[in-house]
Amino acid sequence: MSGDERGRSGMEDYPLSAVPDEGRQEFWPITLVLLGFTFFSATMWGGASIGVAFRFWPDLVWIILWGNAILAVYVAGLGYIGFRSGFSTVLSARFAFGDIGSRWSDTLLGLTQLGWYAWGTATIAIALVRLLNLDAGCAAPLMIVFGLGFCMTAYVGCRGLAALSWIAVPAMLLLIAVSIAVALRDAGSAAGPLAAGTLTVAEALTIVVGTFVSGGTQVANWTRFAGSGRVAVGSVLIAFFVGNGLMIAVGAVSAAIYGVSDIVEVLEIQGLLFAGILLLFLNIWTTQDNTIYNFSVAGCHFWRTERRRLITFGGAAAGTLLALAGMYDWLIPYMVMMGVLIPPLGGVIMADFFVGHRGRYPPLDGAAVPRFNWRGLAAYAAGSLAALVVPGIPPVNGIAAAFLIYACLIRFTAWRTRKRPVPSRDIASDAPARPNFRR
Repeated sequence: MSGDERGRSGMEDYPLSAVPDEGRQEFWPITLVLLGFTFFSATMWGGASIGVAFRFWPDLVWIILWGNAILAVYVAGLGYIGFRSGFSTVLSARFAFGDIGSRWSDTLLGLTQLGWYAWGTATIAIALVRLLNLDAGCAAPLMIVFGLGFCMTAYVGCRGLAALSWIAVPAMLLLIAVSIAVALRDAGSAAGPLAAGTLTVAEALTIVVGTFVSGGTQVANWTRFAGSGRVAVGSVLIAFFVGNGLMIAVGAVSAAIYGVSDIVEVLEIQGLLFAGILLLFLNIWTTQDNTIYNFSVAGCHFWRTERRRLITFGGAAAGTLLALAGMYDWLIPYMVMMGVLIPPLGGVIMADFFVGHRGRYPPLDGAAVPRFNWRGLAAYAAGSLAALVVPGIPPVNGIAAAFLIYACLIRFTAWRTRKRPVPSRDIASDAPARPNFRR
């Protein structure tokens, strides 16, 4: 790649190539971007559903800790791959599924993020109409404003995401801390919530892991910019164990004390409406820009173009149209479907990198990538089936099954290659001899 080409690719955040050394970043910019991504209202809703089903101590605390530990370990593995290779998730998928086969992962990951962008756009518009007592007809214009406005930081790229997160993440942490302090005062005790639901432990863990397993599968889109493995893995653990765990805990405690799951509604009840509106705005924006950034990376790979900024704006427009079409009401079936289809992608990618390529991809421009990697596609299908029908935690079942099946297929292929007959030649006649089987 020439200097001019690398410069243009850098302006677009290297959508079709590895991030070079000069594009790498330190710990805090990546950590704050990922924290902004995991600070999301929908995660609080997941926490609320388990907050009324278990005693605070020790049941609820252990479920939150174990669920987020499972999520963080999985995402950390993918984050390390992003650092080591410099590739986005969809570029790694090209090795795992083939040049054409990887377009399935592009489509799945892209549409997932587009749906979340539409839901977030609708959420803030509907919430503001309610909180400010606006006319219901204001919802649609607000969706258009926010749908097109929230993509601006993603349009800039990782620099724009980081700049917003430097301001938004500390502000959100402060507002959440104030709200929790007031909530604990109102409850009179930190361990007061009573169990009132009927969830099993497996179902509760599924909710905790499933809240961000789809977004976490694309974590390499950010950790490819990490300057070291410690930066990549450390930032992921803080965001997906601490950050996502905090959102689950806030939703659980809020539901148990006030009977509502959303921290914004809690702040309204506490008489802190302005703080609630500010938190809502920052909460949605820091997730929306990361979400549409993911869409743009997947779109660039699907169309094999480096015009990431153009795809960012096009995706935001499409997400806005979905919001206007009523995406807000489709969240639950959408989350269930994504919890089955997305996690096995990560399982195959990790098996392909750690087992198939032994921790190092070849250069992308010189690699012999097949059109379809049938081992990866078969392992993905089996992982999705396991997530759908095997008892337990569906996302974990999908990841584990996809990883193990792909690893076994790699070993089986290597064994067949060693056992394949190797023709030898008769030195005197130079004619092919009978096959000579290796033992």
